[in-house]
Order: sequence, then structure tokens, then C-alpha cells
Amino acid sequence: MNNWREILEYEFLGNSISEYLIAIGIMLFGFIFKTVLSRLLSGIIYRLVRRVSQEDYQPEFRRLLLQPLEVLLFLVFLYLAFQVLDYPLEADQLRKTDPFLKTFMFRTYQVFVIVALAWVIMRFIDFIGLIFKYRAEKTASKLDDQLVPFFKDFAKVMVVIFAFLVILGTVFGVNVAGLVAGLGVGGLALAFAAKESLENLLASFTIFLDHPFVVGDLVEVGGITGSIEKIGFRSTRIRTLDKTFVTVPNKFMIDKPLNNLTLRTFRRVNFDITLTYDTTSAQLRAICIELQEFIDKHPNTNQDGVVRFQALADSSKNIMVLYFVESMDWTEYVNIKEEVAYKIVEIVEKHGADFAYPTQTLYFQRQTVNKQSPIHRPEASFLNSDTDIK
Repeated sequence: MNNWREILEYEFLGNSISEYLIAIGIMLFGFIFKTVLSRLLSGIIYRLVRRVSQEDYQPEFRRLLLQPLEVLLFLVFLYLAFQVLDYPLEADQLRKTDPFLKTFMFRTYQVFVIVALAWVIMRFIDFIGLIFKYRAEKTASKLDDQLVPFFKDFAKVMVVIFAFLVILGTVFGVNVAGLVAGLGVGGLALAFAAKESLENLLASFTIFLDHPFVVGDLVEVGGITGSIEKIGFRSTRIRTLDKTFVTVPNKFMIDKPLNNLTLRTFRRVNFDITLTYDTTSAQLRAICIELQEFIDKHPNTNQDGVVRFQALADSSKNIMVLYFVESMDWTEYVNIKEEVAYKIVEIVEKHGADFAYPTQTLYFQRQTVNKQSPIHRPEASFLNSDTDIK
């Protein structure tokens, strides 16, 4: 017993072996039970949050905060473990004569604690943003769908900036107030350096105030066509029709002509029906009248449809077809176009007409040759611009 007592009381670097063992035991306890304790702590915090929300979001809350709480709790146990040792963990206990390693370890510990706290706060902001996102999805307006991620990112950026200033002031002893005041002197140079970022930031506020588009709208800007997925501080993210993900600076979104396709009341369809020159005027009139009646009576088109015999082209008689589809859904729009196209083929076949295609007809004129006269070559006359030779 005396030998064990002597071993435990043996001092090494200013601390006894028993103190080292107690410190190691505290750290092991924290490492083993950090998950259980973080679950208990997250449950306590969630009970406070539950008062402002009627829905049950505990799985999402635990998923977001469990990991940062584990790190923070382990740092707390690490602090308690070093409190047992003769090792200062208070900033006012550090001396300039302390070894560099001791000072470095203490400053590093402070940085980790501040970062862990910032991480917890940012995950809590993510959770609040998740609640408001679910609520925004239940409303008819899409403005709140884009405001929620914007202000969530804004709050997280402010937390990062604040944590950085705290690290400068607490860990490295920088005069933060003087630093902020000094930024006013170099603010002009900073503004020039961050000119593009500031322009995009101001453009994002213009987008929120002017509402040229909201999340989910189908837009066309600068040759890019796609649906808006997110509006951020600096850029807008667009999912194109090819399913690619394009990030466009906000300044580009307000400087370029923007066509909000979602705000259209109708989708226009305009094309020509080309019929052969063998088609008679009676056939043309019958086709135009029947197709006009079909488009006017169609439940998904308006009364502005126009079907007219329009032109005598080089190799066809053209009927112009113009109508408007009362649907913003792309699939329904394509289905209606297909239905009208089938009807056109049916009407043309019904009236005995044929569709034209680019052809060319050559006519050769034969002439009698006088034996006493010089040889004459046949003359060819080109009447139509077609490809078939008759």
C-alpha cells in the first residue's frame, strides 16, 4: 500500500501521478458519455424550442445539433480535466515567462471552444431556418421561400464574423474596437477590392425588393433558361432544362433582359402546314375551316387561334397555324401540341390533300431539227424549285 501511495504521490512536471490519473479519467468519461450527454442536452434545449412550434421537429433538431454538442461537451470535460492539474486555464493566469508550448496549447483550446460555440449556434440557425422553410412551403406565396434561405445565410455569416472578432480579441489580444475603427481608413481600398461582391450583394436586395422572379420560376436570361432554385447573397442558382446547375451572379440577373416564362398567361404555338400545289382551293378552305373549329373548341386553347391560307411558297401552298395553350405545365403543353398535330394530319388526309416537301421539277421541250439547219440543243425551263425530275 505504501508503495502504491508513493507512486501516486510521485510528482512529475508539477503534478502528482494521482492528479494525472484523475484528469485522464475525466477525459475518458467525457469521451465515452459525450453522445449520451449531448442527447440529453439537445432534448432539454428542444423542450424550450417546442414552445414556439406545434410541429414535432425533434429528429431534425437532434440530427443538426448532436455532433457540435458532442464536440463542445468534450471540450468542457477537457477543461475540467486540466483544472485538476497545476496548469492554468484562465487567461489572467498566463504569464509572458510561460513556455511557448503552454501558451500555444491554451490559445488553441480557446480557439476550439469559440469555434464549437459558433458551430452550435449555426446549426441552431439551420434548425430555425428549417422550421420556417416548412412553413413557407405551406403558403401560396413564393416570396417567403426565397427570403428564408437568404436570411438564414445572412445570420450564419454574421455569426462567423462575430466569432472571428471574438477570436482576435480574446485569443490574440487584438484591440477589436481599434481594428473596426481602422477599417474606416482603409474602407475605400476595401470597397474597390470587393467591388464585384458588393455589386452582387446590392443586386440581391434589388431582387428581393423588385420581385422580378421568385424561387421556382422558369426564367430566360442571357441565353440561360431554367428554374430558380436559390437566391443567395452573391449569386442565383438556376436548374436548366438540361438539368445542369448554373450559378449566375446577381448583378447579371438584373443587368440583362430577363424573361420570366412562369408569368406568361399562355404558351404560343406557331407553324406552317405545307401542302402540295395539287391541293385545290376547295380543299384549302375546308382544311382551314375544320382546323379553325377544332382549335377554337379545344378546352385548353383560347379564342385567339388563327388558321389561314398564308402564302404560295416555292414548292408548297402554306397554311399558317397560330394558337395559344392555356397551361404553364410543360408536359401538358407538349401533349396538347401532339394532339393538335395528330388532328392536322387527320384533317389533311380526310380532304384528300398531301403534305409538300422540297422538290424541283424540270420540263424539257423537244424541237424538230431541220437537216439543212444547224443542230439545235433542247431547251430546258425551270418552273419550280423542287428536287424530283419528271
